[in-house]
Amino acid sequence: MHMDAAFVTLALLVALALAFDFMNGFHDAANSIATVVSTRVLKPYQAVAWAAFFNFVAIWLFEPKVAATIGKGIISPDFVDNAVIFGALIGAITWNVVTWYYGIPSSSSHALIGGMIGAAMAKAGSDPLVASGIIKTTIFIFVSPTLGMLIGGLLMLGISWGCYRIAPAKLDRWFRRTQLLTSALYSIGHGSNDAQKTMGIIWLLLMSHGLAGKEHLPEWVIVSCYLAIAIGTLMGGWRIIRTMGQKLTKLSPASGSAASAGGAVTLFIASHAGIPVSTTHTITGAILGAGAVQNPSRVRWGLATNLVYAWLLTIPASGLVAAAAWWVGSHFIR
Repeated sequence: MHMDAAFVTLALLVALALAFDFMNGFHDAANSIATVVSTRVLKPYQAVAWAAFFNFVAIWLFEPKVAATIGKGIISPDFVDNAVIFGALIGAITWNVVTWYYGIPSSSSHALIGGMIGAAMAKAGSDPLVASGIIKTTIFIFVSPTLGMLIGGLLMLGISWGCYRIAPAKLDRWFRRTQLLTSALYSIGHGSNDAQKTMGIIWLLLMSHGLAGKEHLPEWVIVSCYLAIAIGTLMGGWRIIRTMGQKLTKLSPASGSAASAGGAVTLFIASHAGIPVSTTHTITGAILGAGAVQNPSRVRWGLATNLVYAWLLTIPASGLVAAAAWWVGSHFIR
């Protein structure tokens, strides 16, 4: 391929990756702001600005360990070419658009991972797959919502026991302030885990072109990915916000604080360990845990079950679209 054409193709694929990152923030804005919006601590547009700011703050707080997992731990860089990256991104973006349209809070992260697996397998069967990274990610499909539910529920239980003598009105006033802190922490966790996934796929792309080593992630990739997800969050995926903030359960400022804190702790653990988890799964589990402790009958368990079905479909559905996109890309992209 001519040098100029190769550069244009590379630039377009980086732009496509950043478009996915933007959509990740747009799609997952609900995760960061559902609790503060549903309890009316902040108005929706205030909440997305708050969340977007703290998405970007994560750039100074976490090493790019999740990016390394995506870049080297899901598919082998040796099998990656432009068509594989194209297929992976198209698979992930397509699933995000479909789930956004129907207001389903599915996982952008697992859509990307499914896309990577589907495109790589379409090219070379199972040889490109890195079993250890895929197994670790798969396990955390179940661990992250469970851990979020457990921590969110325990925090709400502690609040209930420790504050039972405090007048409800006073308690609400105090936790309305606390929610600002916990939602900020959750948004930092969201940025730390989700922005790094796009860093990983751009890193993988650059490695395939010999423009980055396996030990060094270029600084411009880090900054651009954090900016893209923050801008996406600022735009807000309002269809999904309604599902997360109003339909699963009715939150109070206290339970909203417990849910955000539970989700934040889970994401901090995962980001520190370099495990790409779903922020959607995590906050859903935390909301269910905090809501169930507050009042189990107010939780819409049927809706929660339907969300789980969508989660289980994410990787295979995005993988199938990615495989088809790889086939198209392999004929037109070099």
